Amino acid sequence: MKKVLGWSLLFLLVFWIGTSPGPAADVARSLGQGVADIFSNIGTFFVELSDG
Repeated sequence: MKKVLGWSLLFLLVFWIGTSPGPAADVARSLGQGVADIFSNIGTFFVELSDG
């Protein structure tokens, strides 16, 4: 059942990207920016921690 669900989700993702690439790119850009912000904040935390 997991394989069927996984393949179905993959198919829907590819279909969504194929039919509306603009909004799909916006979502991908937002997710990427969110991940970058997380790692930047982790780096800031350790810098502040080491400064005492």
